[in-house]
Amino acid sequence: MTETKTFLITGVSSGLGRAFAAGALAAGHRVIGTVRRAKDADAFRTSERAFPLQLDVTHYAAILDAVQKAERDVGPVDVLVNNAGYGHEGVLEESSMDDLQRQFAANVFGPVAMMKAVLPGMRERRRGHIVNITSMGGFITMPGIAFYCGSKFALDGISEALSKELASFGIRVTVLAPGQFRTDWAGRSMDRTPRSIPDYDAIMDPIRAARQAKSGNQPGDPDKAAQALLRLVEAENPPTRLFLGEDALGLVLEKLDQMKAGIATWEAVSRSTGFAT
Repeated sequence: MTETKTFLITGVSSGLGRAFAAGALAAGHRVIGTVRRAKDADAFRTSERAFPLQLDVTHYAAILDAVQKAERDVGPVDVLVNNAGYGHEGVLEESSMDDLQRQFAANVFGPVAMMKAVLPGMRERRRGHIVNITSMGGFITMPGIAFYCGSKFALDGISEALSKELASFGIRVTVLAPGQFRTDWAGRSMDRTPRSIPDYDAIMDPIRAARQAKSGNQPGDPDKAAQALLRLVEAENPPTRLFLGEDALGLVLEKLDQMKAGIATWEAVSRSTGFAT
């Protein structure tokens, strides 16, 4: 029989976060779900095992107290799922430094603050699992979402290093990197910088139009992503990184081939920089 766990999932009011919470609740687990608005907290109370936590993960100073109170009320967190975040669309030259700071606040700094809040308890208990939701854009890149890709690359790197820091404590860290799933990520939830430099029209206009047209028609099923998450947290030896979706897997494998080819082409130069012996 599967052990009942307490999940803390950020951003459960919509998208993958809502699917992750629903899947965990259906499997019999307890879920503390963060929301930013009171009406979303009310909507989340669908079960006696669903515990809404009104919290904006970019308000770092509030996170520790909120998490400690939730653990006192519900129980120690076994699984943290850092899902809250959003996408920013805009070429780098047109996008502002404020755009960059907001993107990293939600997609990097907030998740790190959440991890720091649960880690003392996990370390004391010598068990736990942190699942950071990144993206295929945390390994491959696409024009027009430079800040988004940068934020997901950052969380990916932090997660991988953290997994090595925590391995001896029995705490697992996994990067869960989805491809295109049928959520509102590319629609209402995306922050789009207004276009201003005509030189980028040939690159950005088709990309923006295609992304908006695909919103609501993406190939990935959020409910199946939730089942993948449950399989992940039940695994005896979970991976450090798991890609979800045929699109993500195909693009990642293509990039790995390109990287290997590039390394081979420039191998002599790479090896040429040491002192002569």
